[in-house]
Amino acid sequence: MLPTPELARRIRRHSVLMTSRANASHIGSSLSMADLLAVLYGEFLRFDPQHPDWPDRDRFILSKGHGCAALYAVLAETGYFPVERLETFYQDGSPLAGHATHKDVAGVEVSTGSLGHGLSLGTGMALAGKRDGKAHRVWVLLSDGECDEGSTWEPALFAPHHRLDNLVAIVDYNKIQSFGTVKEVLDLEPLADKWRAFGWGVREIDGHDLGAIREAFAAVPFVADRPSCIVAHTIKGKGVSYMENQLLWHYRAPRGQDLEIALREIGEESQ
Repeated sequence: MLPTPELARRIRRHSVLMTSRANASHIGSSLSMADLLAVLYGEFLRFDPQHPDWPDRDRFILSKGHGCAALYAVLAETGYFPVERLETFYQDGSPLAGHATHKDVAGVEVSTGSLGHGLSLGTGMALAGKRDGKAHRVWVLLSDGECDEGSTWEPALFAPHHRLDNLVAIVDYNKIQSFGTVKEVLDLEPLADKWRAFGWGVREIDGHDLGAIREAFAAVPFVADRPSCIVAHTIKGKGVSYMENQLLWHYRAPRGQDLEIALREIGEESQ
């Protein structure tokens, strides 16, 4: 397994190249969660890429399915499929679709992209695991924009009632969504207090501090017999200076000189 900082760098590099080749969207969303994925897959998630359906594996759901470039990248780097397959991202006939898809993609538990559904899916998996006496965990990574959705708050209410301490929600709180800042579109504050009021154990962290991420992941469940929520304060476009905190890079693809600068800042020259 790669060292976690190197895994995060490779996730960013692959994501930039994939979205550039495909002239696709959502690079900012992929970059903001790269560090979270690197720590999770590099140090905590129980999985076996040679046996993707291993019954005792942890389940990971990328509820913010539009950020799938980063998910495909970490799956390739951890051995689920050849890294070269990333070059087919968003191409006609490729299973690596522009939103996360499980069909013919080992390691993707469910197809996502219609926002607000991932936590419900994860809650159902966690409940089934509890009733079957299984020890695995279910990890769900949500966007902050998804917290606009009523469908997110239904499982948020359900999970504590059923004492699902095997469920972890991670909110990628980069504070920018499709058409503006979260504060402008629908202010979520006080976000952490909302999750606490629903009965979750909650921690707020810097979502780019590998040590803080590691410490939070190691501490779940934060409260006995309760699901855990990690509010990860992140930066949209993290790792590429001209993308950071810029709404433009929710939809724009890095090409030409933009691509060259991005790869140089991440640590690789364009190829």
